[in-house]
Amino acid sequence: MKYRLYVLMSVLSLFIWNCTSLYKGVSTNGIALTETQINHIYNGKDDESMRIWLITNYEDSILLRTKSTDFEFPKDAKQAEFLADRMLATVTDSASLGVGIAAPQVGVLKNLILVQRFDLPEEPIMAYYNPKITSYSKLKQPCLEGCLSIPNKMDTTRNRAYAILLEYDMLDGTHEKELVEDFTAVIFQHEIDHLNGILFLDHLDQEIKDAEDSLKLKRHR
Repeated sequence: MKYRLYVLMSVLSLFIWNCTSLYKGVSTNGIALTETQINHIYNGKDDESMRIWLITNYEDSILLRTKSTDFEFPKDAKQAEFLADRMLATVTDSASLGVGIAAPQVGVLKNLILVQRFDLPEEPIMAYYNPKITSYSKLKQPCLEGCLSIPNKMDTTRNRAYAILLEYDMLDGTHEKELVEDFTAVIFQHEIDHLNGILFLDHLDQEIKDAEDSLKLKRHR
């Protein structure tokens, strides 16, 4: 497994451009959970789903557009794990079934996402604490995307990287790095966007702007 990862990393280095953060202002220092956040996390059992914050609700939309902060480990480990359990109950609930979810979508501005790993045996849904994408491949892939926080809206994005280098923390405070490709890489990009107050609709808007700018440039040549 380590050898395969080394080979993939070597090949990927031929077409990856490094980017510590695609969007400015991403949290790098852990900030302990507030009392309000802790109360919100524990307002139900660990197997009880949480309300999904929606962009169609004004107050919800403000939170969804706010950047999240890192957990402070190991201090926040117990609460972070409990929140992950509740988020798992939420994303697997028939009323809000999805392939990924981010903590802001349940009203908690902390850097935690759950992603279904279609690239692993049995396709488990796994939790990632303080995740960051440190590199994106130049190779892009189109993908039909939807979002639990944006009801009745699906569209195809065309600027998602085919491969990413992912870094994240474990509950004990140790740090992990991983190469992720294909559709699973899109899920990570989508969910980590949520941690930065970004929605997949923003990518569609950017694509339209880029196309218009390209057309204007051709006309002026």
